[in-house]
Amino acid sequence: MQGPFNRSGQRRPMAEINVVPFIDVMLVLLVIFMITAPMLNQGVDVELPRATAEPIDTEDDTEPVIVSVDKDGEYYITLGEDSTAVAPDELSKRVTAIVQRRPDTPVMVRGDRHVAYGQVVTLMTTLQRAGVANVGLISEPGSDE
Repeated sequence: MQGPFNRSGQRRPMAEINVVPFIDVMLVLLVIFMITAPMLNQGVDVELPRATAEPIDTEDDTEPVIVSVDKDGEYYITLGEDSTAVAPDELSKRVTAIVQRRPDTPVMVRGDRHVAYGQVVTLMTTLQRAGVANVGLISEPGSDE
């Protein structure tokens, strides 16, 4: 008779290690890390254009919302041909309203080259809080300086 019992009815110890629970735990940890790894990005997600790149062709007719910062630090919203000056606290409300009406509207940032980097980053975080998932940066093509 084979098995874990001998003739006297007593159990003898098993010499095998059961690795199935270990494999289950490792699979669960793998899934958890696969889900949480993309969430570890810090900062604002932007798609930086290159000066030598070709213009982006949009497949649909959605006009982008362009938020500009001039050299004096004033904000402007351009939608189509209409450009209006906007206060910083009103900027978030207006962009939120546009994005809620048309969620697929691209939002682009145009910053003057003499504007402080911190002000552009503040503008981008304001746009992110307003519900914009991706913010693009606009640059003029030109020579490398």
